[in-house]
Amino acid sequence: MSGGDGTRRVRAGRRTVEVHRPDKVLFPGGGDAKEYTKGDLVDYHRAVAPFMLPHLRGRPLMLERHPDGLDGPTFMQKNTPDHYPEWITRAEVAKEGGTVRHVVCDDTATLLYLADQASITLHRWLSRADSVDHPDRLVFDLDPAGDDFDAVRGAARLLGQLLDELGLPSALMTTGSRGLHLIVPLNGRHDFDEVRSFAHDVADTLAGAHPGRLTTAARKKDRGERLYLDVQRNAYAQTAVAPFTVRPRPGAPVATPITWDQLDDPELHARRWTVADAVEQARTNPWTGLLTRGRALGPARRRLNALRG
Repeated sequence: MSGGDGTRRVRAGRRTVEVHRPDKVLFPGGGDAKEYTKGDLVDYHRAVAPFMLPHLRGRPLMLERHPDGLDGPTFMQKNTPDHYPEWITRAEVAKEGGTVRHVVCDDTATLLYLADQASITLHRWLSRADSVDHPDRLVFDLDPAGDDFDAVRGAARLLGQLLDELGLPSALMTTGSRGLHLIVPLNGRHDFDEVRSFAHDVADTLAGAHPGRLTTAARKKDRGERLYLDVQRNAYAQTAVAPFTVRPRPGAPVATPITWDQLDDPELHARRWTVADAVEQARTNPWTGLLTRGRALGPARRRLNALRG
């Protein structure tokens, strides 16, 4: 439905969401990149909602907003403005010296409202609002020195093999930027300090075995051309890009779950899917069964300690 004021009204379950200025260009075209409007962003989120919402529900979000499109200023929004509809879930979590009231995206209507707010990228907590100190996801971010996806592919295989040795399942996701995320489901019984310490030790072990290819050096000047195994997101109040979220880059690439078999596809790269075709990949359910049963880190920690001697 469209209003005479240029506002479009979109039905989402029991609610109707108003989309203001749906023809506003958020992703300018140019070169090989296609142009996308706010209306396109809303349509994408409406289609991907059944696949995206399970990864968002119950989790505090940080919103990366681009009200004037990619060429305008960026706002990283943590606190929920008072004017947001009352039906949008909030989660009040502790920060130093106070609290922050984050948005939680529990339904399609919220997802569409956030798209109307030009929240292009949704960054999610690795823990849930009802247990913010205990993550149920561990994330390794494979960050290449340049736009070298072969290095990312190789690092993913090495890390996947090590996690297999430790008895931990892992899921792969393109970031929509340059690299891949490897995600390990946890049982939510470990605090962030335990999880981050474990992630650090895994990364250090792998980098130590492949010092010419991989590094855990936090400062760019110390990495050289090596791929950075980033575990910094595994901390309280840190976030990681959500599965199926859009990235603020030309062509509207999407952070997209993939299967391990797809890692061998020569056409694969970090920006392989966009708002034009990510829903098709979503429908294949690439993570089927991978994230349903969170693991304890105790057995994996003992195996890792044995490997490290």
